[in-house]
Amino acid sequence: MAEVINMPKMSDTMTEGVIVSWLKKVGDDVKPGDILAEVETDKATMELENYVKGTLLHIGIPAGGSVPVNALIAIVGQKGEDFSALLNGAAQIAAAPAASETTAPALVAEVVAPAIVEVAATHSTDDSRIKASPLAKSVAKEKGIDLNQVAGSGDNGRIVKKDVDNFVPSSKGGASLPNIVAKESFNEVTVSQMRKVIARRLSESKHTAPHFYLTMSINMDNTIAARKQINAALETKISVNDFIVKAVALALRKNPNANSSWLGDKIRYNHHIHIGVAVAIEDGLIVPVVKFADNKSLSHISTEVKQLAEKAKTKKLQPTEFEGNTFTISNLGMFGIDEFTAIINPPDACILAVGAAKETVIAENGQMKIAQVMKVTLSCDHRVVDGAVGSAFLNSLKDFLENPVKMLV
Repeated sequence: MAEVINMPKMSDTMTEGVIVSWLKKVGDDVKPGDILAEVETDKATMELENYVKGTLLHIGIPAGGSVPVNALIAIVGQKGEDFSALLNGAAQIAAAPAASETTAPALVAEVVAPAIVEVAATHSTDDSRIKASPLAKSVAKEKGIDLNQVAGSGDNGRIVKKDVDNFVPSSKGGASLPNIVAKESFNEVTVSQMRKVIARRLSESKHTAPHFYLTMSINMDNTIAARKQINAALETKISVNDFIVKAVALALRKNPNANSSWLGDKIRYNHHIHIGVAVAIEDGLIVPVVKFADNKSLSHISTEVKQLAEKAKTKKLQPTEFEGNTFTISNLGMFGIDEFTAIINPPDACILAVGAAKETVIAENGQMKIAQVMKVTLSCDHRVVDGAVGSAFLNSLKDFLENPVKMLV
């Protein structure tokens, strides 16, 4: 008996999926465990596994098409079997076109060539109010002459053709500008599943969670020196961000109220510490999670973050690798950003925005000196975390980063 294959829910936030490509075609024999297609979710591109033995009788969604979770995408059964009743009974949802909302083509490409819209534009001085004969205007336009600079010899100063023909730009005003003809252009691309979810979740976060922000400057001299020593001794290269992940985890251990979530009618205080590390990828932003980060060494964190970032950029992350965060770090220091504020990443109550460590003049024991100073800004959900809690967390973070030896014992 033929069976329907529906779009599965592949992540906790997935509401629809895009068929990137079909790995089987109609008429192919399939068995449980075979991969039927690749599906783009809001988080990653994942494999759609078959669970029915038989023949692929019908493909309901072409490559490039998107459908809601639980919508029919294929039918598997015995070769030659009549499956029309399944089609008639299922609420099929047509794949959204990749380029517009017009009638869907038989096959939609995964990546749509951007539609270039060009509009001819002429950059010239408006001469509609200048007294000039039509012929004079035409000749001036051909020669790229600004009629505002031409003296008219006709009645009441009217410009005629000979005035344009005899026009010589004055040395004081410089040469007349040529008539520049250029084209305006732009491209439009379909919003990816990931970008849709980023927009929805962060809009909800910004409009529902009352954000407040706490900024602190941290002297990174000792952390930078410790990193240099560790990297000279180990094969695994530790980054400043690895120190930050470790320091955040230990600061949360000391300030557990910042490791929390708003659940509407209750507040969850997490005993485990799972640090989300925001990674920029082509489609937007994804947050792989370093779980139990407070119990991991710097070298372990470094290796894990590198592996997760690589998986994120190649869309190979599994749901267990980008879910469960209790606190998030967004670091733009490597892009030269001094400081910024970040939007809280639900369900977390806090996110830490990290800027670059830069040489700064500071006062120490009455003396001026140069130090590598890094600014961090903590965004807090005021429904859960108060100013005193956020401040205590930042002071603990500052202590660990200015005294990194405390992270090693």
